[in-house]
Amino acid sequence: MIDRLEKEVDMLERHLQVLKMVIENEPIGIVKMSNETGYPHHKVRYSLRVLEEENLIEPSSQGAITTERTSEFVDELDGKIDEIVEKMDGMKIEGAAEVES
Repeated sequence: MIDRLEKEVDMLERHLQVLKMVIENEPIGIVKMSNETGYPHHKVRYSLRVLEEENLIEPSSQGAITTERTSEFVDELDGKIDEIVEKMDGMKIEGAAEVES
């Protein structure tokens, strides 16, 4: 049950790392991102596709670039992550009554 969540968080981390590289190095291509992150080309390509579908990046002849929506997303990101972390903290069972076997 928790394994799926872990995989989703790992994938989100990769997407955000790719987005950060585009923001800091635009335009930037798949090969450079793959070399700098260590992620295989197909994973970088998938992250770029997801980011493009969210209108956070767009392709150019020199590589991926940011869009008008990117800065708004980045401005809201920390708050959204904080909300999720708070929700996850509330889901912890530790400290609850001992589970009987």
